[in-house]
Amino acid sequence: MNEEGSGSNNTGSRSWLEKLGRAFGGEPKSRDDLLELLRDVAEQGLIESDTLAMLEGALEVDELQVRDVMVPRSHMVVISETASVKEVMPLIIESGHSRFPVVGEDRDEVRGILLAKDLLQLFAVEGELALTELMRPAVIIPESKRLNVLLREFRVSKNHMAIVVDEYGGVSGLVTIEDVLEEIVGDIDDEHDADAVREIERIEDGIYRVQALTPIDDFNDTLGTEFSDDEYDTIGGLVVAEFGRLPEAGETVTIGDWVFEVESADDRRLHAVVVRRDA
Repeated sequence: MNEEGSGSNNTGSRSWLEKLGRAFGGEPKSRDDLLELLRDVAEQGLIESDTLAMLEGALEVDELQVRDVMVPRSHMVVISETASVKEVMPLIIESGHSRFPVVGEDRDEVRGILLAKDLLQLFAVEGELALTELMRPAVIIPESKRLNVLLREFRVSKNHMAIVVDEYGGVSGLVTIEDVLEEIVGDIDDEHDADAVREIERIEDGIYRVQALTPIDDFNDTLGTEFSDDEYDTIGGLVVAEFGRLPEAGETVTIGDWVFEVESADDRRLHAVVVRRDA
């Protein structure tokens, strides 16, 4: 038996156990100390990197407010209370969402929430029901509500969507339970999300289609750029930060020597950009 190697391993184990004892012992501890401990545990191979990412996300949720993750008012997909079911069906099908705010004359007048699945009731009744007969009460919350509190309320009430209002009572956006959970576990794709495609695809000489989740490191390696990943990990994060908001398809922004044109985006996130050198 290699006693020297065994001693080295024991030293590493003791070091980790000592940190564990400090973190959960009677000594004062901080969030940074806890994060350091979790990362040490991951380096020791006691938890997977995905588990570490979720734990870090859960800790981050404690510090975030609704305004940090909400879908902004301008990107809300809403339904007018005066519209017929026939009129709104194309919108419901195209968006792929399962819940829709029902509004009055403008987006500040949220009358309720329509669940797409509730439209199935139409097949069991004769005649046409008004949307107001199908909608459910809307949950109204302030922008400043903490995400961990909201998640707990979602779980207790079994609501999955809330309307967010500003300090003056005007609607500033909406938030869903999926928005909160994605802060913990990362993006949650469903059958309506785009199928997986290549991260960087050459369209023609000097022009590329780039998926928003492409790591900045990969982008730099492929195109020979030197964008920093100190603040953002992905090209999508870099582009959204440059806009200062969630951009819409067709909008462009120049970063360094490159022009980024938004090819596809929805009311929650940026999906892909077309990139070319600035002429």
